[in-house]
Amino acid sequence: MRGAPPASYMLLMHPSRDLVTTVVTLARLIRTEADKRARAHGMTRAQWSILLHLEKTPGLLQKELADLLEVEPITVARLVDRLEARGMVERRDDPADRRCWRLHLTEAAKPLMGEVNWQLDALSQATCAKLDAQTQSLVAEALKQMRDTVCHQLREKADLPERETA
Repeated sequence: MRGAPPASYMLLMHPSRDLVTTVVTLARLIRTEADKRARAHGMTRAQWSILLHLEKTPGLLQKELADLLEVEPITVARLVDRLEARGMVERRDDPADRRCWRLHLTEAAKPLMGEVNWQLDALSQATCAKLDAQTQSLVAEALKQMRDTVCHQLREKADLPERETA
């Protein structure tokens, strides 16, 4: 009988590692498919994300939108410039601060939003097609708990001083 399997093999069999790898792979596949669907409409997934955020929360500042998308404000500014040129987003003065712009969807964007939401619903249905409603709820809740745990750990880590190494 041969000895125990190598440690590297045991690492590959770790359930939580398999879970994280699967989540990362699934996220990449979903992003790739969403990119393809957005391109079919002459847009990018990032532009769709902006439109979806503005549909949900009209009047966001570019800085707030950048924080939500986890990108630099200049990136959002360029994306908004393109959406504004297409007549889908407008910048309005902020009544409280004349240096800021509030972002809003235009009427011209509303038909597209129906298509964007339909495409995202179709992608969600395809992703979850083999899961019953109870399993979908269980997985969604577990993923939310994992997300919240990681966010909490990152916040705590940001508050801690760096560990000195010798």
